[in-house]
Amino acid sequence: MVLIGQSYYLRFDPKLWAAMQPYPPLGAMYAASYLRARQYDVSLFDAMLAGSEEDWARALDRCKPRFAVIYEDNFNYLSKMCLLRMRQAAYAMIDAARARGCRVIVCGSDATDCADRYLQRGAEFVLTGEGEQTLGELLDCLTGRSGAPLPSVLGLAYIDGESSRMARTPRRPDITDLDALPFPAWDLVDAERYRDLWRSRHGHYSMNMVTTRGCPYHCNWCAKPIWGQRYNVRSPENVAAELKWLKGQFGPDHISFADDIFGLKPGWLRRFASLVDRPDTRVPFRALGRADLVLRDGEVDALGAAGAESVWIGAESGSQRILDAMDKGIRVEWIREARRRLGDAGIRVGFFLQFGYPGETRDDIAATRRLVREALPDDIGISVSYPLPGTRFYERVRAELGMKQNWVDSSDLAMMYRGPFSTEFYRALHAAVHEDFRARKAWAELKRLARHPTRVGRRHIRTASTLARNLAARPLAEWRVRRLATRDDRTRPHEMVPAVVSATGAGGARV
Repeated sequence: MVLIGQSYYLRFDPKLWAAMQPYPPLGAMYAASYLRARQYDVSLFDAMLAGSEEDWARALDRCKPRFAVIYEDNFNYLSKMCLLRMRQAAYAMIDAARARGCRVIVCGSDATDCADRYLQRGAEFVLTGEGEQTLGELLDCLTGRSGAPLPSVLGLAYIDGESSRMARTPRRPDITDLDALPFPAWDLVDAERYRDLWRSRHGHYSMNMVTTRGCPYHCNWCAKPIWGQRYNVRSPENVAAELKWLKGQFGPDHISFADDIFGLKPGWLRRFASLVDRPDTRVPFRALGRADLVLRDGEVDALGAAGAESVWIGAESGSQRILDAMDKGIRVEWIREARRRLGDAGIRVGFFLQFGYPGETRDDIAATRRLVREALPDDIGISVSYPLPGTRFYERVRAELGMKQNWVDSSDLAMMYRGPFSTEFYRALHAAVHEDFRARKAWAELKRLARHPTRVGRRHIRTASTLARNLAARPLAEWRVRRLATRDDRTRPHEMVPAVVSATGAGGARV
């Protein structure tokens, strides 16, 4: 028996627990279906909705597995962030499995970056990089199905018995034929519980899928411990077949595609749109994209035809200087134009924003805030620059890192290097930008309502109430940002103070 689990517990992330938009761990589900195809007896522990590591202990007692596999969901961006609370959970899960005599195997972004830590904690093996094939071959070795020695298993780290040191085998080539993989093991997940949570909190049921693995772009802050710079994609036919199966089996109202980049391959999206244009297959979806890809000829039309309800764009900054420093490969005007085209097509737009990149000034912050105010996307997500091993950004600031090198949870927002401003400043900025954004969105909605006053309902009363709260909170939030910026300017060494062109930034956008 093989018990596969993961250590991302939604309950340990207060901000996202409150939002309650849970998705099952696709990575662990792919690993489970892959092992079952190789005739292994597999159970799945889903930590996403579990109460604590004690639920894992109970699963161990119930299943009595020979092998306990902690297989992180590499399609969940929060797993890639290597949050401290989830690392602690993984350690507790290792302890519980070892106490029951299980052979412990770990796979994931944090384990790939820090294999020695997991081995020292008690894991017997760490799968480095993409894990399915490595896991299958490792289990074949350990169960006697294969006579191959451990050093022949690619993508593996373990403690060598003779030297008592960590041994690593060469990197395993990525799986290029993704269509050959079985669909994730949805039958091992409590889909009913997910459905009930989604519909009770949000009025619809959203499920997750993935069409690709990896990302070929060069953003120098983006950690890619699993696939590196490589990118592989499933065929439109294979994805459409899974979508049809999910709709028939579970009836989702919405799909969240977890790809780093959706529809990158030229012609892929148009073919996919033609395949899903039928009642038994089409489901509205959310996806992540890039501004330059959205601007390709016919891209927006193809997104709409395929069922795109919303597209999130990695805008990051409204400052071209910062985008260039990040090696982002896009221009601010492309972001604006992509937002306009998607909005004109009735597709909602989200912006991912990032503050705190080295060299950021008040003017750069003002430019980002101006972009949000003028483009006015439908939603925003804000983070601060987060150095993770394997990135050029990490190497650049490595000497400045202190004892804390990972966030505790997704709301941490700590500056872990000597950034342009302090952690306190960026937390205040996060609050102020959100207050301003929500007020402007509510005001825009009320102005639209004024043109159609007969449509007033409870939602519009709530919108007016939200606007009043945001307008009341905004002055204090903005004052805190200005006060902390001034304090940071005064207290930091002269050479660390970011350059300031004007007190308010171009266009009068105060920071």
